[in-house]
Amino acid sequence: MDAPLEKIADPTLAEMGKNLKEAMKMLEDSQRRTEEENGKKLLSGDIPGPLQGRIQNIGEQGHIALLGHSLGAYISTLDKEKLRKLTTRILSDTTLWLCRIFRYENGCAYFHEEEREGLAKICRLAIHSRYEDFVVDGFNVLYNKMPVIYLSAAARPGLGQYLCNQLGLPFPCLCRVPCNTMFGSQHQMDVAFLEKLIKDDIEQGKLPLLLVANAGTAAVGHTDKIGRLKELCEQYGIWLHVKGVNLATLALGYVSSSVLAATKCDSMTLTPGPWLGLPAVPAVTLYKHDDPALTLVAGLTSNKPTDKLRALPLWLSLQYLGLDGIVERIKHACQLSQRLQESLKKVNHVKILVEDELSSPVVVFRFFQELPGSDPGLNAIPAPNMALSAVSQERHSCDALNRWLGEQLKQLVPASGLTVMDLEVEGTCVRFSPLTTAAVLGTRGEDVDQLVACIQSQLPVLTCTLQLREEFKQEVMGTAGLLYVDDPNWPGIGVVRYEHANDDKSSLKSDPEGEKIHAGLLKKLNELESDLTFKMGPEYKSMKSCIYIGMASDDIDVSELVETIAVTAREIEENSRLLENMTEVVRKGIQEAQVQLQKANEERLLEEGVLRQIPVVGSVLNWFSPVQASQKGRTFNLTAGSLESTEHTYVYKVQGSGVTPPQTPSGARTKQRLPGQKPFKRSLRGSDTVSETSSVSHIEDLEKIEHLSGGQGASEANSPERHPGVPTPPEAEQTGALQDRAQHLEDDCPQMRKPRSTDLRFTQPVNSHL
Repeated sequence: MDAPLEKIADPTLAEMGKNLKEAMKMLEDSQRRTEEENGKKLLSGDIPGPLQGRIQNIGEQGHIALLGHSLGAYISTLDKEKLRKLTTRILSDTTLWLCRIFRYENGCAYFHEEEREGLAKICRLAIHSRYEDFVVDGFNVLYNKMPVIYLSAAARPGLGQYLCNQLGLPFPCLCRVPCNTMFGSQHQMDVAFLEKLIKDDIEQGKLPLLLVANAGTAAVGHTDKIGRLKELCEQYGIWLHVKGVNLATLALGYVSSSVLAATKCDSMTLTPGPWLGLPAVPAVTLYKHDDPALTLVAGLTSNKPTDKLRALPLWLSLQYLGLDGIVERIKHACQLSQRLQESLKKVNHVKILVEDELSSPVVVFRFFQELPGSDPGLNAIPAPNMALSAVSQERHSCDALNRWLGEQLKQLVPASGLTVMDLEVEGTCVRFSPLTTAAVLGTRGEDVDQLVACIQSQLPVLTCTLQLREEFKQEVMGTAGLLYVDDPNWPGIGVVRYEHANDDKSSLKSDPEGEKIHAGLLKKLNELESDLTFKMGPEYKSMKSCIYIGMASDDIDVSELVETIAVTAREIEENSRLLENMTEVVRKGIQEAQVQLQKANEERLLEEGVLRQIPVVGSVLNWFSPVQASQKGRTFNLTAGSLESTEHTYVYKVQGSGVTPPQTPSGARTKQRLPGQKPFKRSLRGSDTVSETSSVSHIEDLEKIEHLSGGQGASEANSPERHPGVPTPPEAEQTGALQDRAQHLEDDCPQMRKPRSTDLRFTQPVNSHL
């Protein structure tokens, strides 16, 4: 395979090799000029149009594979005899190389674009082999003795349905074999149960046809016990097909016994494109069969030269990489997975699901922490599709956190190629499969170390969020007006909903008034610029609105957070109701004013008489005897919500004295924070690192002044006036000293000055003349 292309005997191949060598030289010169001009700029960046800068760096071996497709179109224009010889040589060489690399002796190869297509052809071959009259009688033969295809429960979803659609078989032809439940990996096929299923099918008159085993499951990369499965298949005459990512390790010097047993199977499917980082390279199905007529009927072989050209991109790529290059890429991917697995064993709260698979190139892990269960609260409402047991809630909580962790790691270390998946037993996990991503993304050992460091940095946030969830739940349940929504699928502290006055607690339908309040609450919380994230939920309009609070660190003051949410929501509701009440009062006032003005107009007509309403006579009469009528109007007092006469205003040229408007109700006193300290952070008042002259002591002095001055003011209001000659008591002297000290502190620290309570007070009512 490593021989120079010039030494190939066929002159057509020699000419093609010469052209390939010139094309490679052009690619190398172009890449060198690009790196000199733009400094290691990707070659794909030179592609004009919308693809510029969007194609990943596929490397020289990728360009060779892509060149194979163009070269195949060029070769197809040759005359039939030369084309037949050339395509036969390419197909035979590629098949021989693959069988030697992956230790599959005396095998044939079928190249296909769809990964599952090879298995469908193998199933058709098995049907033709076991049913001799299938070509003549067709499906009548299958009706008398229905074939059975056995699939593992850990197989890729949709594989059985695809096979039935391609073969035209009914779904009862599929048999799902469960995985181990007591001993061994829970992702390996249960061999004893499989044997029982085979015996039951034989007793029912069915024909066990084919078994699909996994050398690396699609989810976690576990390998079935292929050796025992092969013995079982030989005993009952069943075709054994093996597929999975662990088949790539057959090219290495050391192979586990379970994977090595796959070399004795009847067929296997390989995907060298992702393993070697080769784009647009077909998958390969290796099989052993002695009857070429049946393989031709099954579609595994073809007499068309154009079908044989599918192997050309892989033929070129294998020659370019060589045996050493292929082994090095697969070995590098396995070393990356082992490096991550060894590093994660030293990290707390991380569970690895492949500890018994030392040779697996797939690492699956998840965040895990045991928390004491607690009974759900009485006023907590469950979200839809939510399990009621505490175990399920804890499972869903960890799944949400693992989903968040996976997304964060994908953003922080994009070269790792991580994927987030949901397993039936373990829950949500994060998968690292460098064998399918490292060659394309260029994953290195430094990326694995960075990945481990990012996991360690995110663990405190995950553990703290789990711990604060219970505290947040208790605080919300103990706060009036707030309802705790138990939604463990949310990766954060929790979910809270504000109950307004007209809230219907027995219904989960949409509430326009509640949506308005929660929208304003979300806006206020985001304006605080804290480290927490607040979102509006849920996305489904059929449920009531809630506030979703994101991940948190250990210095979050949950009590302050809950108090802020309650006070802010209450203020939004009160302001909304005040506006609605004011609108209603103004509307009624306008109607009443119109009625009174109309009545006053009628009284004026009666007082002046009918003659004064005649245009000419009225003017003459008014000139001789003017009417001394007073100006009558109405003024609307917004504070009192009542109509008043304007006679006092026009007579005395001043507005009447109304009632002073009450103070706007406010929430609890805002917690004092240090300059630059963000909201919802725990106070550092108990820390030893705070000095005596720090701003914390200044805040304590101000609080003490408020307390003393408030008490003194109350006592002065209830006691008679003090005589000037009476000495000042010690408490007053202490208060005066503290006030002097506070005055100096305010002069030195302008940011610590408090706003005056009289700056926003209106002394006169607001009148609106109608």
